Amino acid sequence: MTSVKFTTTSDIVFGDGCLNEIGAVAKHSGIRHALLVTDGGIAARGMHQAACASLVVAGVDVTVYERVVADPPTEVVLEAAALGARAGCDGVIGFGGGSSMDTAKLVAVLLCNEQSLDDMYGVDKVRSSRKALIQVPTTAGTGSEVTMVAVVTTGATTKMGVASRTLLADRVILDPLLTLSMPAAVTAATGIDAMVHAIEAYTSVRLKNPLSDMLAREALRLLATHIERAVSAPTDVEARGAMLLGAMYAGQAFANAPVAAVHALAYPLGGNYHIAHGLSNSLVLPHVLRFNAPAAESMYRELLPIVVSDGTAQSSAATQASTAAERLAAHCLALASELGLPTRLRELDIPRSDLPRLARESMLQQRLLINNPRSVTEADALVLYERAY
Repeated sequence: MTSVKFTTTSDIVFGDGCLNEIGAVAKHSGIRHALLVTDGGIAARGMHQAACASLVVAGVDVTVYERVVADPPTEVVLEAAALGARAGCDGVIGFGGGSSMDTAKLVAVLLCNEQSLDDMYGVDKVRSSRKALIQVPTTAGTGSEVTMVAVVTTGATTKMGVASRTLLADRVILDPLLTLSMPAAVTAATGIDAMVHAIEAYTSVRLKNPLSDMLAREALRLLATHIERAVSAPTDVEARGAMLLGAMYAGQAFANAPVAAVHALAYPLGGNYHIAHGLSNSLVLPHVLRFNAPAAESMYRELLPIVVSDGTAQSSAATQASTAAERLAAHCLALASELGLPTRLRELDIPRSDLPRLARESMLQQRLLINNPRSVTEADALVLYERAY
C-alpha cells in the first residue's frame, strides 16, 4: 500500500438538537467573543437565535454578520472581517450553507491581520495563523464544514479558491434539525452536489487514497438511499440526518482527494448566471461522467451498485447502456429530473452563444482540472456545455 496523508477536522458533534452545545463548544475552544457569520435568509427566520442564546449562557459574547450572499464576493468577506475586527472577536462561527462557511474560514484568517486576501488565492498560499473556527451547516451538500477550501467571487463572473489546511475548522456541529426547513429544490440540489463530491473524490487522479475512497463510498450510500425521502418528506429527521452525514463524509473525501471537471465547468455557470452551486454541478455531471468513461470506467463500475440499487437497475432503461459510466450518467440525469431540478442549460435561459465563453472560463480552473481522470481541453469543455444545453 502506498503512503497516505489524510487530514480532517478533529472534533465533530452530531445529533438532533446538538446545536444547544455550541456555547460550551465555543468556550472550550477559548472563544470569548464570537463573530457568527450567516446570510440574510437565516437571520430573517431567526435560525441562529438558539446558537446565540447558547453562546450567551456560556458567557461568550456574540456579534452577528448576516450579509453573506451566494457565491460571496470579496467585498462580503472583507466587510465581515472588518466587523469582527471592530468588535474584537477572537473566534468565528460559520452558520449556514457553503457560502457562509467559506466566508467564515477566510474571516478567521483575516482577523489575525497577517496576510491579505489577495495573497491567499491558490493552493497552500496561506501563511497566516487564524482565530478559532467552528462550523455549523444548515444544508446537506457542500461539505464545507470539513474542507480546507473557500471559494470567492473575485470579479463580475470569475471565482478563485483558497486551499489550505489552515482553513480546516477546529470543531463542527451537525444538527439535522437545522436542515428541516430546507426547501425541496435546495435539498435536491445540495444533495446531488454532495454526490458529485463523492464521485469526483473517488475518481480523482491526485491524492486518491483508501481513506478518501471509504468515505466517498459511504457518502454515496447514505445520499443515494435517502435523497428522495429527504425531498418528499422534509421533516423526516432520519433521512435529514443521513443526508447531513453523507455530505460531511463526501466533504472529508474531497478535502483530501480533490474534485475535478464537474466543478470546473460548474463554476462559470454560477459566476455568470448566479445559478446555485449544487444545481450547476447537477447540470454538467452526466456529461462529464460520459466524457471520463475511457479513463474512469473501472471506478464507475465500482460505484454503480452503490448509487443504483438492484431494484432500480432492473427496472431502469439505463440498464440497456453498455458502460457503467453511461448507466451512472443516465441515473443521475433521471434522479435530477425526478427531484424537480432543471436538467438542461437552456431551461435556465442561458444563451447558446455564451457557451464558447463558458468553455474559456472553465480553463481558468486548472487547480480542479488537474484532478480529472481525463484531460479536458477548451474544445472538450465546449462540447460538454453543448451536450448539457
